[in-house]
Amino acid sequence: MTKPQAIDVMEPTNENLPREKFEELEAFINSLPTTKSALIEILHKAQNIFGYLPRDVQLFIARKLGIPGAEVFGVVSFYSYFTTKPKGKHTISVCMGTACFVKGADKIMERLKEKLGIESNGITPDGLFGLKDVRCIGTCGMAPVMMIDDKVFGRVREEDLDTILESYRRKEILV
Repeated sequence: MTKPQAIDVMEPTNENLPREKFEELEAFINSLPTTKSALIEILHKAQNIFGYLPRDVQLFIARKLGIPGAEVFGVVSFYSYFTTKPKGKHTISVCMGTACFVKGADKIMERLKEKLGIESNGITPDGLFGLKDVRCIGTCGMAPVMMIDDKVFGRVREEDLDTILESYRRKEILV
C-alpha cells in the first residue's frame, strides 16, 4: 500500500482552476467569524467564484474546514442549487412538457443542439451557452417555450433561433 501524497490546500490539482479563485475563496473563509455551521454559505460563495463545485473545490473546502470530503459532497449532492459540472454563462432551457412537445419543442431542441454543437446538459466550447431540457416551464399557452436564463421565449419557431442566439452573442461583444 502506498502512502497518500500530501497536497497543499492552496495548490489545486486541476490546472483549469485558477489559483486566484482558490485564494479568493480562502480569504472569504478566513473572513468568517466562525466556520461552524457555515458550510452552505461557503459552498454558495465557492459556486459564485468558480461557477460550479468541482471535486478539487469541494476537497479544498473540506480541508479548510477540517471536515471529511464526503460531508461536503453530501451537502453538494443533496441541494439541487449546487452543481458539480460547469454551466454555460447563459442557460437555455427548452420545455419538453406535453403542450410544448406537441407544438414542436423536440424540433427546437434538435435545432439548438445542431446550432450549438452540443447535446442536452452540455456547454458550448466557449462557455457561452449551456443547453438543457426541462419538464415544464409553466407557460403552456405560449408553447413551444424556451428560456434563456430568466427570460421566457414563447411560440418559438426554428427560424427564430439564429436571431435569439445572436442577440446573446452580441451582448457578450459589447461587455
